[in-house]
Amino acid sequence: MKKITLTYLFCGLAISFSACDTLQQIANEALSEPTVAEIGQGLKEALSNGITKGVNVLSARDGYYKSAYKILLPEEARKVTDRLKVVPGFTNLENELLEKINRGAEDAAKEAGPIFLTAIKAMTIQNAANILMGADNSATQYLNATTYQPLYEKFNPKIVASLDKIGANNLWAKAADAYNKIPLVTKVNNNLGDYVTKEALKGLFAKVEEEEKNIRRNKLARGSDLLKKVFAKQDSNRK
Repeated sequence: MKKITLTYLFCGLAISFSACDTLQQIANEALSEPTVAEIGQGLKEALSNGITKGVNVLSARDGYYKSAYKILLPEEARKVTDRLKVVPGFTNLENELLEKINRGAEDAAKEAGPIFLTAIKAMTIQNAANILMGADNSATQYLNATTYQPLYEKFNPKIVASLDKIGANNLWAKAADAYNKIPLVTKVNNNLGDYVTKEALKGLFAKVEEEEKNIRRNKLARGSDLLKKVFAKQDSNRK
């Protein structure tokens, strides 16, 4: 009877050790070096998640207007609004103008998602590998280089339309033209729409960079096994 019991015990231990070995093998595979294809897939997943989150934040009401990405008036425009404070109908012009340009940016931000995602899909495996092992903002730099002009073309009309509604573009163009005629002054851009569009894009890419740094530095932000595996390679390279 004892022999039979011992036999069962040894068999049980053997099975347990075998199960442990299997689990250890699975764990090792999960932490193994990601393939080039996995790097490409993982980086695209990370970028898509981060961009979707960033665009959703900025395109929501007050995404620009009441955030760190708020677009301020250029110094020359503030001089104009200061002079008009005593004119009836313009006493609150600066605040109204600030809200309008930021609302225009929030509305335009909705156009950014599809443009970013198209650029991500077009990313080559080599691009992905270089970006993964690059600086904390390597992906943002790549997206800036590949999407800035299409984004400008989407943002600018919406922002210009918003500024046109309150006569801001016409007012600023006249003020800037008059200012530029003063001898020896540094010329200013008389296109307020261009200024606001560029500031809106600056805020957009700053938000994208923030999301990129979060997933690179914060392991809790890596929601899937693929992301954990791919960014573990980045982590090991930085030790």
